[in-house]
Amino acid sequence: MSDVYDCRDSEQVLPGMRRARAAIGRGELVVVPTDTVYGIAADAFSASAVARLLAAKGRGRQSPPPVLVAGVATMRALVSEVPEPVERLVEAFWPGGLTIVLPAQPSLSWDLGDTGGTVAVRMPAERITLELLEETGPLAVSSANLTTKAAAIDVHGALSMLGDSVAVYLDGGPSTTGVASTIIDATGLTAGVDRPVRVLRDGAISRDQLRGVLGDLLAADDPDAPLPGDGGARPSEPSPEPPADRPAADGPA
Repeated sequence: MSDVYDCRDSEQVLPGMRRARAAIGRGELVVVPTDTVYGIAADAFSASAVARLLAAKGRGRQSPPPVLVAGVATMRALVSEVPEPVERLVEAFWPGGLTIVLPAQPSLSWDLGDTGGTVAVRMPAERITLELLEETGPLAVSSANLTTKAAAIDVHGALSMLGDSVAVYLDGGPSTTGVASTIIDATGLTAGVDRPVRVLRDGAISRDQLRGVLGDLLAADDPDAPLPGDGGARPSEPSPEPPADRPAADGPA
């Protein structure tokens, strides 16, 4: 049976964090709050744990989960390079609701699925989850929901969908925004590539905000543009956007 801890209660937060850390270490799944929507988390360096995450959501390897990090230093270790415009983006919007797709560091021993050599990274603005990331290292995290269902914005929604497939649920109260992160493809900014930044999913960070940092480096709106890699680098590609009063149906938290 899953354990649920209310991390707003000082008597539950420490045992909850201890239990979550242990669960991650055993390759189990943990549901965590973020500033956008709730996420289902697994050890990013455990292929079996990532496979368990995808199975819990009803997804396959063609939809690899993004990776949450505790800070920019961890991001630098996971990607092959950080272009200067991306430095500006993380300064402006991290921690927060921006997921950035970049070429992955080729020396890393992990298997997130069919990534096409990329990784989608984000630093969330949620104290509990940042503390867990500091203790566990990078976590593969996708929205806490079944595929085709709306992303959970509180722990009860996540529990009702994922049940005992998750070992530990950390309750941080309702998500701050209830809107999934914006996903951008910044692989075109890396060395030897000349392609503007593309928005793969609209979310918590608006295109106007992105353009304020990137200027002409942000591509014009193109809903039919292929995702990075063209053959499968799809970081938990979301279902079609729901009405504005509902959270995104699926994808990165």
